[in-house]
Amino acid sequence: MISDNLPGKTLYGRTQPVQQLDVAVKEAMFALMSDFYEVEKASFLADLARKNTVILLEDGQKKLRGFTSVAIHDLRNGKDEFRVLFSGDTIVHPDFWGSLELPRVWGRFMYETLQASGEKPLYWFLISSGFRTYRFLPAYFNEFFPCFDRETPAAMQNVLDLAARQLFAEDYDSATGIVRLKNPTPLRAGISEPAQERLQNQHIAFFLQKNPGHDAGDELACITRLSWENFKPFVKRLLKG
Repeated sequence: MISDNLPGKTLYGRTQPVQQLDVAVKEAMFALMSDFYEVEKASFLADLARKNTVILLEDGQKKLRGFTSVAIHDLRNGKDEFRVLFSGDTIVHPDFWGSLELPRVWGRFMYETLQASGEKPLYWFLISSGFRTYRFLPAYFNEFFPCFDRETPAAMQNVLDLAARQLFAEDYDSATGIVRLKNPTPLRAGISEPAQERLQNQHIAFFLQKNPGHDAGDELACITRLSWENFKPFVKRLLKG
């Protein structure tokens, strides 16, 4: 794992509204994404246009090394209103795996969104075709779903299903929890295959069992409640830093 403190390996994160991205940044985002995912440019740009905000990760020479895109949706379940923070395309160059800059900036963005939401419940909804993305959940949150050691409560399942249907309609299979996009973006072969010893990790094993078509770009729909109590202690320390 690469340390944030290695010379030349430091990342600097910043948030920016999608509407303010210039052509050069969009081109750099697509180039980075296509290095590691099988993605069509038109689909990538169309997906980006549906997001509100991006978090950009750059090295000391201002070269783009990672990003994630975010959209915020206000939804209703009967009389209950809630807000969903949805993560789109996410990539960090392998040279910078292990950096804490994305969780720091992403966590701050989540926390600011939580504060701005007031009394309205806020959830993080994400879809994952790779175990590395799924592992953000056990790394940063006390409770999330689906999870290997507990059933998804009915109330959380309702939020998950509503968000998935709202965003993906018939591409979402509620019986399996899988989103099959019309234009999937699978990882290129050999980019992120789990080492044999990592298969002993219960979260990784669960993800691979739950999403057997991940290598073809199938996405597992996941949900967690965003609240101060649900953050892991190290995330709270990052936010206070």
